[in-house]
Amino acid sequence: MRIKEITDVIERFAPLAWQASYDNAGLIVGRPDDEVHAALLAVDVTDEVMDEAEREGCDLIIAHHPVVFHALKRFNSADMVQRCVERAIRRGIALYACHTNLDSAPGGMSWYLAGQLGVERLRVLEPADADGKVGFGVVGELAAPVATVDFMRLIQRTLGARVIRHSDIVRDEVRRVAVCTGAGASLIGAARAAGADFYLTADLKYNDFMTPDSALTVADAGHFESEYCAIRLLDDVLSKNLLTFALRRSAHARNPVNYWV
Repeated sequence: MRIKEITDVIERFAPLAWQASYDNAGLIVGRPDDEVHAALLAVDVTDEVMDEAEREGCDLIIAHHPVVFHALKRFNSADMVQRCVERAIRRGIALYACHTNLDSAPGGMSWYLAGQLGVERLRVLEPADADGKVGFGVVGELAAPVATVDFMRLIQRTLGARVIRHSDIVRDEVRRVAVCTGAGASLIGAARAAGADFYLTADLKYNDFMTPDSALTVADAGHFESEYCAIRLLDDVLSKNLLTFALRRSAHARNPVNYWV
């Protein structure tokens, strides 16, 4: 199957035009008309994921994060990005990224994670189009109020998070929940404006947890933890449209952040 036939399926769901201006989503290594036989789905392109692709005979890696985010001036294996790109070219493995376009797509990353946590009647938290259907983050309601500490336990179990960093618990129960996968500190104000009781995201800084004048509890479950669902989401999108193409979920998608608990 040609790469273009596969990426067209992804881009119908999450068009590249929906990616943020700073992003580098799309085909990074390879040509649209190249033939491929199997795809490996991952969060990041790493040495371990490249090993897995070669071992499993996958000649296409579809990752959430672009392996090349900033311009490369040298290819001399000085770091993991250079090693992976060089290796992909030498081994004939195409590299494709579906990043902020997957974040902002209706039914995309935040929608998927919120659904896993039982948040319903979702709407976009920060719309990027006039119709309010495309944008970052979502907000919705749980079927019934849940104790805040129990909701955090649910997050921890669902995401496999070692720890959850959170602000003061300002309400005993949670009903309206906002979610933004990945780095979502910039949407704290939108979560507050939407009347959320609880905002789940990642990559929060020290001052982001200071919300004494608010009825909002903010929680950081970790960047990788919140975005691991990209593998399942991409698998769902592709498997429904490419019934005979081989897809493999990476067994070596690894969190680069370690915790001493």
